[in-house]
Amino acid sequence: MTLREIMELSSRSGVLSLAIGLPASELFPREALAEQAARVLRTDASSLQYGLPYQPLKTQIVQLMSLRGVRCTEEQIFLTSGAQQGMDLLSRLLLPPGGGGQVLLERAIYDGIRLATHGQRPEILTVAADLDTGMDVDGVEALLAGGARPAFLYTITDGHNPLGVSLSAEKRHRLAGLARRYQMPILEDDAYGFLYYGEEPAPPMRALEEEWVFYLGSFSKILAPALRAGWVVVPPRLAARLSPLKHGADLDTPSLGHRVIAAYLEAGLLPAHLAVLREEYRRRRDAMLAALREHFPAEVLWNHPTSGMFIWAELPPGLDAAELLRTAVETESVAFSPGVVFCAGDPGGDRSMRLNFTSLPPERIEEGIRRLGRAIRAAMEKLNRA
Repeated sequence: MTLREIMELSSRSGVLSLAIGLPASELFPREALAEQAARVLRTDASSLQYGLPYQPLKTQIVQLMSLRGVRCTEEQIFLTSGAQQGMDLLSRLLLPPGGGGQVLLERAIYDGIRLATHGQRPEILTVAADLDTGMDVDGVEALLAGGARPAFLYTITDGHNPLGVSLSAEKRHRLAGLARRYQMPILEDDAYGFLYYGEEPAPPMRALEEEWVFYLGSFSKILAPALRAGWVVVPPRLAARLSPLKHGADLDTPSLGHRVIAAYLEAGLLPAHLAVLREEYRRRRDAMLAALREHFPAEVLWNHPTSGMFIWAELPPGLDAAELLRTAVETESVAFSPGVVFCAGDPGGDRSMRLNFTSLPPERIEEGIRRLGRAIRAAMEKLNRA
């Protein structure tokens, strides 16, 4: 099963979708962005022209990174058309063409990194992840000590997609140390780092290691996905090498969007917007957790994310998540993402599901979980009769 199949199932009329990792569209700062876009279009003719990467946006990103505890310079900021393009460019830069390289991933991981590396045909090495503390760093160290030399390790530090877990501070330090010792680049995806629902998380690994940790940032989850704006923090020597790769991919940066974002940030509007997102997404997360406790069978297990957009759940033995999805759509008009679509290794008998809590209001979340709970109970009863 693929994410495209899931999107087709979840887009059917009447289906309540907990499947796709969408931010809440009603929370997009449309009026503020419209005001800034109008001002940019009135005052800056170059906003619609080909151009070099927009330096004022780099300046704003340096300030934004300081909020995450990361010190960097404008020369280390490389602007991209979303974090996905950053993954693609770094994959092409770091992996040998035509195959032969290695990439180290968690067994359940964002499928975009596999799409980004597909053209280089790397050998995929995998390690497990703990749902409380994140990536199995002992497993990483064992692979490296055993001779593995991945072109890079990829992980999502906070609000992991799909697992919802945030990497512990101790593991961040250990991974940064392994990157230095083995000269192994780490691609640190921090798309959800500003979306936390309690204490501020520990700084990203990029704050601990500047030479070997390459930071991927995105405005998709904190402003709007359609802006297609992201950035990479890399040593300046690598930024220079990324430029021709990007030029060959899309010729230019989205000049208008980058200028609008820079104007929005310069106006000081982001902190209040982030506060709104954190408050509302925390409310929606709590609504889903409460609904899970009320409507799911006791045999189903799930985690309690402190960042991001997802809850990860495990079905009881004997149930298949992909089969359950098809049944849930047909009988209860509710959809989720089976864990198999995020699996970088052998999925085995997949019993896992990813649930998104940001795209629907609390009352719709509660209804979706009620429906899904009925579908799970029906599947368990059918299994017990077999």
